Amino acid sequence: MSKLQKKRFFRVSLGWQIIIGLILGIILGQVFYHNKGAIQVMQNIGTMFISLIQMIVLPIVISCLTVGIANMGDIKKLGRIGAKTLIYFEVMTTLAIIIGIIVANVTHPGTYINVHDLQSSDISQYTASAKTAQHDGIWSVLMSIIPTNIFSAMGKGDMLPVIFFSVMFGLGTAAIGKQGEIITQFLDATANVMFKVTNWVMRVAPIGVCALIGVTVGEMGFEALKPLGLFIVIAYATMAFFVFVVMAIVGKIFHVKFFELFRIIENEVVLAFTTASSEAALPKMIDKMQKYGATKGIVSFVIPTGYTFNLDGSAIYQSLAALFLAQAYNINLSLGQQITLVVVLMLTSKGMAGVPGASFVVLLATVSTIGVPMQGLTFIAGIDRLVDMGRTAVNVVGNSLATIIIAKSENEFDEKESKKYVASYTRGD
Repeated sequence: MSKLQKKRFFRVSLGWQIIIGLILGIILGQVFYHNKGAIQVMQNIGTMFISLIQMIVLPIVISCLTVGIANMGDIKKLGRIGAKTLIYFEVMTTLAIIIGIIVANVTHPGTYINVHDLQSSDISQYTASAKTAQHDGIWSVLMSIIPTNIFSAMGKGDMLPVIFFSVMFGLGTAAIGKQGEIITQFLDATANVMFKVTNWVMRVAPIGVCALIGVTVGEMGFEALKPLGLFIVIAYATMAFFVFVVMAIVGKIFHVKFFELFRIIENEVVLAFTTASSEAALPKMIDKMQKYGATKGIVSFVIPTGYTFNLDGSAIYQSLAALFLAQAYNINLSLGQQITLVVVLMLTSKGMAGVPGASFVVLLATVSTIGVPMQGLTFIAGIDRLVDMGRTAVNVVGNSLATIIIAKSENEFDEKESKKYVASYTRGD
């Protein structure tokens, strides 16, 4: 066996490195349970990793989306793609909400607990966001799409106004013809540079994952999970069903090889799961979906938009949690009330998509409509981070599937390129 073959044999893929980081983080979290000094150190390391990711996200989105739209150069085509994308997102998230409600009705997880035995957590960080978002609703989102200052929007990390500006800038670049070529060349080079930086950042992902998981376990411990263990298991089982059954069926309907796609993005799914951050996976997702065969314009439009409007995992959690709390308080909801809950979740989830801790904020604004006391949310706040890991992973899978479906519907998917990439793909990529 040659030295090169030995090196490849002993190579540990990024996915396994992240899983090892996850296991070490759990061990460190348990060892330093409630040790404020150690938890603070791990929190700082985790925050630094997330900051590295956030540093590269917007440059990639702006450069890829602008170049993609400029190459597309057709506002009618863009409008058609946008309409298809938003309709698809709405159908999938509504389906996720309905499945969550059906599972809650079948399993009745809330009837097996006594709310008086649960430990409450502080939710004050979410209540202010919930009041603001509930008051403004969907209009707040629509008005925030148009930036008054693009640099301010970039500084805040507001994705929707950045997407809007990039689309307009791309269309403007296409409109000036040859003069715009220097812009597309520059931004194309910028995207390639940022993808190279992404590969460097991913090398420290296992360390960031270890720190972030260590903080979660160190603050919460395993004892806090026992009373809500059934709810956590049901939530994860429902999300797994949605991914491997519902999404697989949807993929088959649109002629997408779902399990092949899942294998391509498995490292990014693990990264999103362990960090509970969709942004952590976004740069590599954009890169891989292009290599997999979708055009730059489709990828750079659908994936960032999906992080605001296509939150399937969050939709499942919100519907499950709402009925779980209602059952825990012995509130029997009629069919009409549950249909109302579906409609309310459809609206509130879109109206608060850009709010920090959005899934929990949606619950705050929703449970009052079904008579659940606000205090009930303090009992599940402690496990929100743990469930957030699962719903983030589902969101990432959903957005990758949406990208390929939209690309195929527009004949913007290169089958030959896809087969070539799959053939050359290894778990260490």
